Amino acid sequence: MNSKLVKTLRVFSRTVETGNMSSAATELAMTTSAVSQHIKHLEQEVGLSLFNRSPRELTLTEAGHVYYQSCLKMLTLAEHASSKLQNLQRNPSGELKLVAPVGFGSGLLSEPLKQLIHQFDDLSIQLVLTDEPVDMIKSGADLAIAIGPLTDSNLVARKLATWPLKLCAHKDHPLSKIQHATWNDLECHARVSHISADSNAFNALTLDSKPLPKAKIIVNNMQGLTKLVCDGVGYGVLPEPEVRSLLKSKELIEIAPEWSLPDYTVFAVTPARDSLAAKTKTAIETLKQCFNLVTNDKELI
Repeated sequence: MNSKLVKTLRVFSRTVETGNMSSAATELAMTTSAVSQHIKHLEQEVGLSLFNRSPRELTLTEAGHVYYQSCLKMLTLAEHASSKLQNLQRNPSGELKLVAPVGFGSGLLSEPLKQLIHQFDDLSIQLVLTDEPVDMIKSGADLAIAIGPLTDSNLVARKLATWPLKLCAHKDHPLSKIQHATWNDLECHARVSHISADSNAFNALTLDSKPLPKAKIIVNNMQGLTKLVCDGVGYGVLPEPEVRSLLKSKELIEIAPEWSLPDYTVFAVTPARDSLAAKTKTAIETLKQCFNLVTNDKELI
């Protein structure tokens, strides 16, 4: 509710309850003239006189009685709404709509989501997993996880973590049998690529930097890419945290390790608002903490 209207309604109600404008002014820390202006403005809006005026007292007109009862209801609703809004601002509560790439559903979100629902009883989470572009404003999402920089000026990105990429093949793939696979070896086998995750490789020994061999298969889903690599269809570039357990178990093998790939950055994305609800702020901090624990875990492989 409009704050100016709420103030005017409070002035009106206290004038009715105290019986005169000067008493209402004292209670509200205002001048009598200011109270009079509020009442005058309200009567102009209503189009009727709300008070019968005499030199010594004010009494309500019939319209004033009707409006006073409505005024009390409106002030109660305004106070209830204000209380709920303050609670949303101070305490993580309500429903958090979180959008994330499908690959994050394989376990990367388990720990942060568990922390959030265990710590905050009044918080629930709607998780949407998709690799398709999402209109956050239209969808009503509170928070999205994204990879790489943003181009939409209506959104704000906050860095959560930076993760390494690994060039991987299944343990039974021919490239995994080569102890030091060369660039020529890579070009002799099929590469599977994510539609938006291609990049140059860099060799620190020779200072060479060049694009990876052309992909034979391009997919739009990181889980699908990982599955194809695990099934031996080809080799591919995979985010280390998402395949850490597979690397540790030797189901996947890092190939051509002398060729390094740029790290990729994970962002928390929100609509461009002046302030965020407590549920969104807390979710961002929890995601950042958990994702950086993943990054800093030294028991990698």
